[in-house]
Amino acid sequence: MSATSPQNNSLKTISLNESSWSRRNLWDWLFAVCVLVGGLYVFKHYADAMDVYEKGILVATIPSAIWLGWFWRPLQGLMAVVAAFSLLGIWSYQTAEGGSLARAESVFWLKYFLSSQSAILWMSVLFFMSTLFYWIGVFADKQSKNMEMIGSRMAWVAVAMALIGTMVRWYESYLLGSDIGHIPVSNLYEVFVMFCWMTALFYLFFEEKYNTRSLGAFVMLVVSAAVGFLVWYSVVRGAHEIQPLVPALKSWWMKIHVPANFIGYGTFALSAMVAFGYLIKQQANETRWYKLTPLLLLGVILCFMPLVFRQKTLEFGGSYWLGYLAISALIVGGILLGRKRIAAKLPSFEVMDDVMYKAIAVGFAFFTIATVLGALWAAEAWGGYWSWDPKETWALIVWLNYAAWLHMRLMKGLRGTVAAWWALVGLAITSFAFLGVNMFLSGLHSYGTL
Repeated sequence: MSATSPQNNSLKTISLNESSWSRRNLWDWLFAVCVLVGGLYVFKHYADAMDVYEKGILVATIPSAIWLGWFWRPLQGLMAVVAAFSLLGIWSYQTAEGGSLARAESVFWLKYFLSSQSAILWMSVLFFMSTLFYWIGVFADKQSKNMEMIGSRMAWVAVAMALIGTMVRWYESYLLGSDIGHIPVSNLYEVFVMFCWMTALFYLFFEEKYNTRSLGAFVMLVVSAAVGFLVWYSVVRGAHEIQPLVPALKSWWMKIHVPANFIGYGTFALSAMVAFGYLIKQQANETRWYKLTPLLLLGVILCFMPLVFRQKTLEFGGSYWLGYLAISALIVGGILLGRKRIAAKLPSFEVMDDVMYKAIAVGFAFFTIATVLGALWAAEAWGGYWSWDPKETWALIVWLNYAAWLHMRLMKGLRGTVAAWWALVGLAITSFAFLGVNMFLSGLHSYGTL
């Protein structure tokens, strides 16, 4: 028996490998060729403008993009659409001699769709509309699935517009000057765009994996809240204007540290909103108001935020945040009154628990990578791996929180109510690390203040 085991294992290995390759169809291979050709084209024409680290990132991006497209085929179409319209936007700028940002006001496609600001505004509108249709689907009877499908499609288009806006903004920064050009992940405006599309894209993956769209109503709430902040931040601070990098950010580390960090933030936010749905389903039949803790907590947080931002930005007046307060109250009231119908539409507790776990597991892995990269970047920029700067300290708190969550899950079988509450509290901790530190504390990361 033992003599034949190696042969059997070998046959199993071959069979598994053949099965993996056999799943590749013609479109998979065509997609791989397009990514490879595109990557080689960029390398050939722009290698002189890259340092050795940037060349390494580009080379690693090619197989990574192919693997992602093979792993989840909808990404193939998304990448193709984003590439095509980004190139159209860039070409529209290049039709002027030397290229000029002024063409964003004179070229139809740029003015209304493909300039970075236009694309990101479309992203904002589409995410709001997606959230609305997801919620209509929750409360609708006969057209529930159709409304949720429209919400899902709008989310996909919003993600595409966000990525198109990001790619075109990258090119626009170089039109201002070769010394100004940079990847658009350097300030709160740019990373909020990243947070929006990344959170939505992870949700869309889980939506397809578990074949349920009902969680979109909850997850898109946090995306819409981020969009609301983005709109406010643009109006108050003119944050959509492209600015030169501060010296500390002129590093190739930024190109990998920030995206890895925001995979963590996005998936942590996703898990928290799924946890919120879990608790609503659990308390659907509760009649004692003081037992409806998730809703009451949400109401306090949503009503507290306008007061904080108004206090921090008195020059803006109170009209925007007064509207935010009114909408927040309507959302909380609607969920409170319709919790039984909402609970009936949500997937099983097992599904929501599994989504929470997988989202936190992915986020924790990337947040760990981002923290290590951040330490290496700090050593290069400031001469030390760790300085107990407020941002670093709160990043460590976030990491410890989710490390403990995963430890309890894997070692002690953490499930249910405690896990959901913990994930929800984790969002508050993560939000303070992401935004609160920039608002209330100072330190080496003060370039990110509001």
